[in-house]
Amino acid sequence: FCFGFFLFSRSSAKLVAPLGCLVSRQKHTLPDLPYDYAALEPHINAEIMQLHHSKHHATYVNNLNVAEEKYKEALAKGDVTTQVSLQPALKFNGGGHINHTIFWTNLSPNGGGEPKGELMEAIKRDFGSFANFKEKLTAVSVGVQGSGWGWLGYNKEQGRLQIAACANQDPLQGTTGLIPLLGIDVWEHAYYLQYKNVRPDYLKAIWNVINWENVSSRYATCKK
Repeated sequence: FCFGFFLFSRSSAKLVAPLGCLVSRQKHTLPDLPYDYAALEPHINAEIMQLHHSKHHATYVNNLNVAEEKYKEALAKGDVTTQVSLQPALKFNGGGHINHTIFWTNLSPNGGGEPKGELMEAIKRDFGSFANFKEKLTAVSVGVQGSGWGWLGYNKEQGRLQIAACANQDPLQGTTGLIPLLGIDVWEHAYYLQYKNVRPDYLKAIWNVINWENVSSRYATCKK
């Protein structure tokens, strides 16, 4: 079963032959943050970052590894019923791992402001202005019912930027086809300790730490 390996393996850029996935597979690991837990203060405090990264993201990684191991066993036995029953766990924990791995790089203590270059031109083309884009992504993120994510994605077929919301840990590309550029986590664990239940305050603050260099780099890569 190569679903997890192709999506999540950080150890190799190459695709491994399908049978290789049954023989041996690198376990997924929690990526290091590119900054200290306190680096995003005062906008996101250290306690939130530590819990979010070392507890929540780590749990998705651990549960993904468990689900993939069970899937491998079910595949070897030809147990289709178990394979089907494991799909929700793979989607939830795999999505949680994908989403958070992107999220950490989308943030920076040197972030904020506005993007430059091709990304800024694309934002103006597809949303009218940066202010309009910011307002729309904020509104979509505020409007997520329960837990989920607000996203800026790239529609490769149409060659344009799109805003989307995903429920729970649904991964953007796997569920909508859009290539993820910027994700905003609106699960309560991302902000409750600091902003309580006032999600709009958290969303107002997070724009101060958006890493536009990272978002721009993702945009340049997916356009190739």
